[in-house]
Amino acid sequence: MINEDGLVVSDDPTRLDVAAVHRWLSEESYWAAGRDEDTVRRSLAGSRCYGVYGADGRQVAFTRVVTDGVTFAWICDVFVDSAERGRGIGRWLVAAVIGDLQAAGVNRLLLATADAHEVYRRVGFEALAGPDRFMEIDTRPTRAAILAAATRPGARPTT
Repeated sequence: MINEDGLVVSDDPTRLDVAAVHRWLSEESYWAAGRDEDTVRRSLAGSRCYGVYGADGRQVAFTRVVTDGVTFAWICDVFVDSAERGRGIGRWLVAAVIGDLQAAGVNRLLLATADAHEVYRRVGFEALAGPDRFMEIDTRPTRAAILAAATRPGARPTT
């Protein structure tokens, strides 16, 4: 998929700039702060990954999807390079991923966010209809920071 700015969404794993993805997640995200490179590499290997690339081939955004490819998908680690934000790239990327998954028949999609609810509402996400059905075990060392990010004004608690 190509947008009007010439950006391309691709799920080709050979195009991923793993060093950039690791830097974005471990140094610039609140949810994966400090995540080591081996963990990032293993998470990429076990997921369906999408990147957004400029005409020069440079990766400017990323997301990964944990899915069985048939019934359920969790969209996670959505990240847009700070120099590229404000152009709708993240929303466009997630919309492309949703279209790709739904074309494959996946009809239940989930994501979590502390601060981008409006971005995801614009592509069809809504609050959980039955949040009391969901349970978790969360032993991440960053859990406290993630939950603190969710207490910002306008943010909803997420995991």
